Amino acid sequence: MTQTSENVTWLTQEAYNRLKEELEYLSGPARTEIAKKIEEAREEGDLRENGGYHAAKEEQGKQELRVRQLTQLLQHAKVGEAPADDGIVEPGMVVTIAFDGDEDDTLTFLMASREYASSDIETYSPQSPLGTGVNGKKVGDTAEYELPNGKKASVKILDAKPYQG
Repeated sequence: MTQTSENVTWLTQEAYNRLKEELEYLSGPARTEIAKKIEEAREEGDLRENGGYHAAKEEQGKQELRVRQLTQLLQHAKVGEAPADDGIVEPGMVVTIAFDGDEDDTLTFLMASREYASSDIETYSPQSPLGTGVNGKKVGDTAEYELPNGKKASVKILDAKPYQG
């Protein structure tokens, strides 16, 4: 299960269902609630000095942005099984790397879209510089990626296992 294009996001069925539920809530009940808040604030009078109105409008803007993000994500999502436990780095894998081959300076992360991000494990997107560098590599391989300052860094792949979260 490899990333076939920049716009494709691989999701488990569980993640897809969770995001679809969030989209349905934001598109339905949440829209109604925010419209009601805006209308109630509008009825209070002068909109220029109405903090409740401005807060509700800002909340509405954030909500609509999230609706657009989820809509685009779900339109381009591919639902599939977890990747094979074959030691190849790809989306859905928990990867352990050593910086510059120093096995004392390691990082373990989940390679996945930010929709998977949780407090349990650090998450790197396959489109991030590190994600792009390690994607497709095998345990034991060395990978290079570009740092924000334009320099190159190398890492050694120590482990790659399917995410069980």
